[in-house]
Amino acid sequence: MVSLSYAFFYPTRCSSTREDDPKNHNPNKGSIKINGRSTAMSANIACPAFPSVTKNIPRDKNRQNIPTEKQTLDPFRQGLIIDGGVRYRQTLVIRSYEVGPDKTATLETILNLLQETALNHVWMSGLLGDGFGATHGMIRNNLIWVVTRMHVQVDEYPIWGEVLEIDTWVGGSGKNGMRRDWLIQNPQTGQVFARATSTWVMMNQETRRLSKMPEEVRDEISPWFIERRAIEEEVPEKIIKLDDTAKYVDSNLKPKRSDLDMNHHVNNVKYVRWMLETIPDVFLENHKLSSIILEYRRECGSSDIVQSICEPDEDSIPEDDNVNILRGFSLASEILDGRGLSGTFDKWPTRYTHLLQIKGEQKNEEIVRGRTTWRKKLSNTST
Repeated sequence: MVSLSYAFFYPTRCSSTREDDPKNHNPNKGSIKINGRSTAMSANIACPAFPSVTKNIPRDKNRQNIPTEKQTLDPFRQGLIIDGGVRYRQTLVIRSYEVGPDKTATLETILNLLQETALNHVWMSGLLGDGFGATHGMIRNNLIWVVTRMHVQVDEYPIWGEVLEIDTWVGGSGKNGMRRDWLIQNPQTGQVFARATSTWVMMNQETRRLSKMPEEVRDEISPWFIERRAIEEEVPEKIIKLDDTAKYVDSNLKPKRSDLDMNHHVNNVKYVRWMLETIPDVFLENHKLSSIILEYRRECGSSDIVQSICEPDEDSIPEDDNVNILRGFSLASEILDGRGLSGTFDKWPTRYTHLLQIKGEQKNEEIVRGRTTWRKKLSNTST
């Protein structure tokens, strides 16, 4: 399970000049020129980016401007609340440092954008109690949010400089959970790039045990729930547990300081990077990930030693006449696993099962199980 931190935005009133300054008697003082004409600035301009100093507020709180009520528009993040006041939409652009060698956004970029827009949604809800995602009712019960499952489907990877529109919303998940979904698309054409869904539960911050959802917390968040799904999952796919006999194993992975999030645990995006590092480079050079499912089991700290395990699904080798002919001659399995003749036809499994675990003296502890599905690149620059 992975905990995420949240932040909020709250526009406050600010002034171009100090209202309590006795010298401020000139109504045109602080004027600016627009199209060559001088225009006086109001003494009470709504200026959420640069709030006036408020007394008796802790310095960090004053810098965050945590809202105390719901906001509908955030012009600085290009975000707004839509769909009857419950769904969040943000417009952004893919930057140069968010793409890989093929000039398309990386999977890490997409996962970071999902996380960021979720945080911005909570930022605008007005429910924040402590700056780390907990509502006022959760604070009273010493609870935090943790994600237990995430499923991301990528239809096409955005390119450098492309403008995206990301929608995110929440809904109920059983008696004690919450579901969060995302949709990434082109705002002009409506083309869908990616969609995702996730499941969240509550954990006691001290005991680190899962908790039931208190009624007062349900009353706080349920008005935001809507019945809409980005990915239809009638029966969520279960991921089997791997062991050290898997085909690909990468041991002795150590978290770096830069891998930690605001809760001092390894960021969940780092988990995905560790998973994909076990897959052969020759496969990654010619394939793009189209789907990933993650089942979180526990948190990973800075002192943990991690092992990444990966097993290809040999049944997912794409079928065609060439491979069928080879199998018709009952060739040995090692010839068909990418090391023999099938390599001539560039046939690799397109599904892989993953496991990250903490290496312990007595036993290993699971961090996250994963399932990835891939498609072949059409060219070196295609998505």
